[in-house]
Amino acid sequence: MRGRSLAATLTLAFGVTTLAVFVLVGSFLYLALEKQIKAQDDLDIVLAARHARRLVQELDTSKGIREHGDRLTSIVLGNEAMSMEVFGPDGRMAIEHNAGETFPASGGTASNAASTGSNAPNASIALDEASETSEAGDASDIHDPGEVAEAGGVETIGALPPLTRIPASARITDVDIGAWTGRNGAPIRGILADARLHDGDTATVLIARNMSDRWRLLDRYRDKLNIAGAAGVILAMLLSYLLIRAAMRPLRDIAASAGRVTVNRLNTRITVARVPSELEALVNALNAMLERVDRGFQHLSRFTADLAHDMRTPLSNMRGAAEVALARPRSTEEYESLLASNLEECDRLSRMIENVLFLARAEHPQFVKHMREFDAGQELTRIAEYFEGIADDANVRMQVTGAATLTADLELFRRAVSNLLANAIRYTPRGGEIVLDAAESGEEVSITVSNEGQPIAHEHLERIFDRFYRIDPSRSSLPSTGSSQGSTGSTGLGLAIVRTIMELHGGSVRAESDARSTCFILTFRRV
Repeated sequence: MRGRSLAATLTLAFGVTTLAVFVLVGSFLYLALEKQIKAQDDLDIVLAARHARRLVQELDTSKGIREHGDRLTSIVLGNEAMSMEVFGPDGRMAIEHNAGETFPASGGTASNAASTGSNAPNASIALDEASETSEAGDASDIHDPGEVAEAGGVETIGALPPLTRIPASARITDVDIGAWTGRNGAPIRGILADARLHDGDTATVLIARNMSDRWRLLDRYRDKLNIAGAAGVILAMLLSYLLIRAAMRPLRDIAASAGRVTVNRLNTRITVARVPSELEALVNALNAMLERVDRGFQHLSRFTADLAHDMRTPLSNMRGAAEVALARPRSTEEYESLLASNLEECDRLSRMIENVLFLARAEHPQFVKHMREFDAGQELTRIAEYFEGIADDANVRMQVTGAATLTADLELFRRAVSNLLANAIRYTPRGGEIVLDAAESGEEVSITVSNEGQPIAHEHLERIFDRFYRIDPSRSSLPSTGSSQGSTGSTGLGLAIVRTIMELHGGSVRAESDARSTCFILTFRRV
């Protein structure tokens, strides 16, 4: 199943991130503008109310309100969204300006909390010529209520929305501003304040503002933000895709370079010009992997060739001996000698196959080890006793020294030491001595097998642990011990098995050689 495109995934991620950023920034700007507009409009309402109150307080009687109507309404002139109504001491409207959509036809509701609104400019000035007949008999003309309704205002304070009425002695602030819905659903914000006349009577001033124009402005601003945000997201996604495609070009070059690696060209390495620093580790890891594959393939090729050569030698010996025996009639003793020789070659082949199978199993990740704690000195003694007959035949002395407690697979331990001991017996001159030693040092346990004999050249010390590697070109054979712990003969796999066993235990093996002796050291780490 083909996975999603990395470029498309990153582009989508950048697009979503950009959209989220635009939404947050746009919302912040919108709310900030709304708050600023509302604060400015509230300030205009408060200043107009204060100015109107001050002018009313300069009047002597309520008749002065009608006489100075033009002067009072001049406060809100020039702003079609602003309206004013002034009520006399009797609660009836004295003057009115631009109250067309300020109040609903059937009254309305108001609150002292801030609200939103829009404008509906409709200006008119209605002067109320009506007056009441006082108890003293004073009479004046009465304004027709129908004219007030047509002007858009309200006839009495009682018909106003329920606003908080600011006393004449209290300071007018923006917290006293109320909000309600006017005619045609227009949002209105206003303030209602009393003003003391010189004769002691109280008039009431209403300053209101239709917020419809502000809300239309905010709507247009929001629409522009949405359009700009959508265009910005599309542009960001397009540019992101192009930049990501360009940034991922080294990956395509790496894939193309890796595609040139074949079985016949394992020495090819990935080369990309100007690799980004983030991809250097990937290129180095791939080249290191190719190096290991190349080295392993070459090792396997050499192993296969050496195995074929070593298996061909005993088979050729058996075939040659059989052909010579069949060339003419032979005695019974000669045939028995031929069968004995062929049997030795068969044993040699069996040991070789067994060792190859062991190495193959040991390299498997699920190879099972049976770890246990034992006395390494006692085990060295048992192994030396097992090889005592072979050592006597070779006129070689064996000595076991030291003691140590070791945790390892006992069977693998015996096999590793047996291979080293068999190798030491093979190359120790007659009358020489082999020393097996066990020692503890901190977190390590060392098992040493040293023997007298010819030194090993320095260039061979590391390679002697490779499979089928021999210093001696002659492929002399050591007689079989008849046990799985015995020598591997001349198959060239004995030391390779020792190294594999040590790797399975997380330890190491090394060889040291000088003019007097050769020493093989097994180093186990404590578990």
